Amino acid sequence: MRGGSGKIRLFIGLAIVAFAVLKYCSSASTNEFTGETQYVDLTVDEEIALGLQAAPSMMQQHGGLHPDSQAQAQLDAIGAKLVTSSIARKSGYKWEFHLLADDRTINAFALPGGQCFITAALYSQLENEDQLAGVMGHEIGHVIAKHSAARMSKDGLAQGVITGVAVGADGGAEAAQAIAQMLTMKYGRDDELQSDQLGVKMMIDAGYNPEEMIGVMNILKAAAGPNRTPEFQSTHPDPENRIERIREAIEYYKNKS
Repeated sequence: MRGGSGKIRLFIGLAIVAFAVLKYCSSASTNEFTGETQYVDLTVDEEIALGLQAAPSMMQQHGGLHPDSQAQAQLDAIGAKLVTSSIARKSGYKWEFHLLADDRTINAFALPGGQCFITAALYSQLENEDQLAGVMGHEIGHVIAKHSAARMSKDGLAQGVITGVAVGADGGAEAAQAIAQMLTMKYGRDDELQSDQLGVKMMIDAGYNPEEMIGVMNILKAAAGPNRTPEFQSTHPDPENRIERIREAIEYYKNKS
C-alpha cells in the first residue's frame, strides 16, 4: 500500500507541475516596448486595477502623501514630460506620481499600471530636476517593461513547482523553494538594470541630462554605507555595477540619436 500511495503522490505532483508550466508558457507574449518575450497573463486594465488597489496601502506604509504641494507639482511635471516624450505615452497605463511623506527610507518604486512613488528621504537627497527625472524614468521603465506582472506570473510558476514537488516527494519542498528564490533573485537584478537603461533613454528623449542618473547612483551608494550586502544576495545590483551599465547605455543612445 505504501508503495502505491507513493506512486499516486508522484503522479499528482507531476500533474501539478505540468499544469503550472503549461499555464506559464501559454502566457508568452512580446513586450512592444522592450522587444522581449515575456510571460504575462494580465491585461493593461488588470495591471492598472492592481496598481490602484495597492496604492493606498503603499501610501499608508510610508506615512501618506507629502504636504509640499510645490514639490508634488514638480514631480507631476517631470513625470508627465517623461511619459509624453517617450514610448511610455503609448502604453495605455494610468500614470500617477506620488511624493511620500516618509523621510527615513531612501527609496522609489512603482506598481503595475503606472503608479510611481518616491519617498521624501530620497527626494531631499537629489540635487536637481535631472536626477529626479532619472529616478522617475527608472520607475516608469519598470512599468512599461511589465516587471511586476512578469514577476507575478513567475512566482505563480515557482509556487506550482514547489507544491508539486512537496506533494510528489517527501522533503523536496525545501530544495524547490531554494531554487525558486535564486531564480527570483536573479530576475529582480535584471529588472533593475533594464529599468536603468530604459530610464536613460527616456531622459534623453525628454531633454534631461542622463549623466545625472550616475549622481543618483552615488547618492544610493552613500546611503547604503560601507557594509553593503553582496550583490548576489540582493535583489538590486551594486550601485557601482549599475553605474557601469548606465554609462554604456548613455553612450549607446547618444550615438544612436
